[in-house]
Amino acid sequence: MGDRGNQIRFGILGCAGIARKVSRAITLAPNALIHAVTSRSADKAAKFAAENGFPSTVKIYGSYEALLDDAQVDAVYIPLPTSLHLKWATLAAQKKKHILLEKPVALNADQFDSIAHVCEENHVQLMDGTMWMHHPRTAKMKEFLSDAGRFGQLKTVHSCFTFAAEPDFLKNDIRVKPDLDALGALGDVGWYCLRSILFVFDYELPKKVLALPGAVLNEYGVILSCGASMHWDDGRTATFHCSFLSNLTMDLTAIGTKGTLHVRDFVIPYEEHEASFSVGTKTGFDDLVTRWIPRPGEHVISTDLPQEALMVREFANLVADAKTKGSVPEKKWPTLSRKTQMILDAVKASIDGGFVPVEVVG
Repeated sequence: MGDRGNQIRFGILGCAGIARKVSRAITLAPNALIHAVTSRSADKAAKFAAENGFPSTVKIYGSYEALLDDAQVDAVYIPLPTSLHLKWATLAAQKKKHILLEKPVALNADQFDSIAHVCEENHVQLMDGTMWMHHPRTAKMKEFLSDAGRFGQLKTVHSCFTFAAEPDFLKNDIRVKPDLDALGALGDVGWYCLRSILFVFDYELPKKVLALPGAVLNEYGVILSCGASMHWDDGRTATFHCSFLSNLTMDLTAIGTKGTLHVRDFVIPYEEHEASFSVGTKTGFDDLVTRWIPRPGEHVISTDLPQEALMVREFANLVADAKTKGSVPEKKWPTLSRKTQMILDAVKASIDGGFVPVEVVG
C-alpha cells in the first residue's frame, strides 16, 4: 500500500492534544495519509496543521460538518470530548466515514451501542484508540498467557495506571469537566486498566465488580482517583487502580498457577521502538531463601513503527478491505470497546451507589 493512491485518506475531527500524536501516526503509517483537519474554527485548524507540519495539500475546515461532507475523506479520527462522541460518531457513520474513536468511547454502554448500531447499518469500521493493543509486545504476552505449561491457569490480575496531574490540569483539563469528560480518571487512565484485565482474561467479563472505598472526586463529582475489584464465578479475581493524583505508573501483573507476567509500561513503552516484559515460571528460592531460582526472564520486542502507527495501519487495512473488497467491517474491535465500557459502567455504578457490588450483565 505504499502507493499514495491506495492510502486511506483521514480527516481529523478536532485538535485535542492527543490528535498531535495520532496525526503523526497517520503520517508514519504506510497505508494512510492526512487529507483534512477541522476544528470549531478554520483558524484553529490551520494553526494545528502548521504546528504539526502538515503538508500544504491538507484541507482546512472550520466546522466538523464541512469535513464530514468531503467525499474524499475515507475515515475520521475523533479525539473530541466523550460527551460529543455520540453526536459526531453517529453523523460520521451516516456519512459513510470509517471511525477511529478516542477512548473512552462513550459516556455509557447504551450510548456506545447507538454508535455501534449506526456503524453497522452503514457498513462502517469502528475501532477505539487503545494503542498498546497493537504493539507486537502485546501478541507476545498473549503467547505466554496462553501457554498452560509455562503460565498454568490464570488466578489473578492487577493493573495500575496513574500520573500526577499539574494544578492547571486538575482545574481546567476537559478530563475533569462534568459536561465534557464526566468519567474523569476512570474513563481516561482507568480505561487502559480495564482493557488490560480483559486482555489477560481473554475478554471474559467478570460476574461482579466492587469499587474500592477511597475514590477521590472533585467538586463537580468527576472521578480523580479510584479502584475496584472484579470477581469471576470460578474464583478468579482482578483489581485495578487509576488516578490523576499519583506518580506515573503503568503496571500490569498477571499471576497463574505456574507463571507470572510483569509489565512496567504497558500503556506507553519506556522507549518508542522497543518494549519489554518479564516472565517467571515455577519460580522459587534457593536453600537459604536468599535468591530466586530461576530468576524471571526479560523479553524485549523491537518494532520499526510506534504502536500508534501500528494501530493506524491496522485500522487503515480494515478500511481498505471494506472499500476495495466490500468486506464486512471487523466486529472484534467494537466488541472489545463495548466490554471495556460495560466494566467501566459497573465501576462507576458501584462508586455512585456507595461502593456496593454491581453485577456485569453481558
